[in-house]
Amino acid sequence: MVYKTAKKLKIDGLAEEDSWQKAPFTSSFIDIEGIKKPVYDTRVKMLWDDENLYVYAVLEEPHLWGNLKQRDTVIYYNNDFEIFIDPSNNTYNYGEIEINVLGTLWDLKLSKPYKVSGKADNSWDIEGIQYAIHTFGTVNNYMDIDTQWSVEFAIPLLKLADLKEEKKTIPIHGEQWRINFSRVQWEHEIIDGRYYRKKVDGKFLPEFNWVWSNQKVINMHEPEKWGIIQFSTLQPGEVDVFIEDEGLLQKQLVYAFFRKNLALLRKNPDEIKSSVEEFKIDNQHFKYQLKKIANGFEITLKEINSKHIYYIDQEGLLKKI
Repeated sequence: MVYKTAKKLKIDGLAEEDSWQKAPFTSSFIDIEGIKKPVYDTRVKMLWDDENLYVYAVLEEPHLWGNLKQRDTVIYYNNDFEIFIDPSNNTYNYGEIEINVLGTLWDLKLSKPYKVSGKADNSWDIEGIQYAIHTFGTVNNYMDIDTQWSVEFAIPLLKLADLKEEKKTIPIHGEQWRINFSRVQWEHEIIDGRYYRKKVDGKFLPEFNWVWSNQKVINMHEPEKWGIIQFSTLQPGEVDVFIEDEGLLQKQLVYAFFRKNLALLRKNPDEIKSSVEEFKIDNQHFKYQLKKIANGFEITLKEINSKHIYYIDQEGLLKKI
């Protein structure tokens, strides 16, 4: 739940205002595959007003370091914090923001996920974005042990609304968006007094990926797995009720069938066979239809007692018909 602040916030990386103090933290981040507990803690708070979505993150970190200073470079080659936002909640047209401890920003958007031939648009700049870093320790000093760093954002809602398929307006009470947060963390080594990503046998060790909403795979670009935030006009400290999506199970089943058949389409398309079947989950009765077509497939899923049918094809855009 994202509550609305009536008071102006100073973007300084500290989040000391009363609104921030009353806003709840998310649960601690988990491993992106949901298997291992992260070594260091990461949590996030969110607020909004008629102008901005505010995000405040606290990242536990004993070694504050970074060397990337040019905007729109590949920031995840440093330890970083990342935000992924899909205002239309349909996996198409979403934004991504990455930042390192030096305050170097990378903002980009994708028209669709990479797995369906989406491409990153690095020319997308969030005009008017404000952000600040606060460090609890010293940056790039290997001689000491640090505590954490925090980052605070004010992200213009009108710029995010441009990502919407329809009604490119700021959120209203009860509106829900898909969002996820990620933290990329590298093992490091010290060479001539400087921090570098650690190598073994000439190859970089794999990074750690810690997230708010479990992706179950090392891939942030499956937006259907991101968490859901709900905008509330209630003030921080008050409690609103989350609106459950009655079609959520049906949507997630369609996406699961989509991922399965997309993998077959890439590896062995002959294994895709047109079929119709019925099954039950949690006392709900579903009818699933897979149709093989030239260069792809079509999937429909209907809950027997519902008048709605969900449709998806190899392009991955879910439709309710």
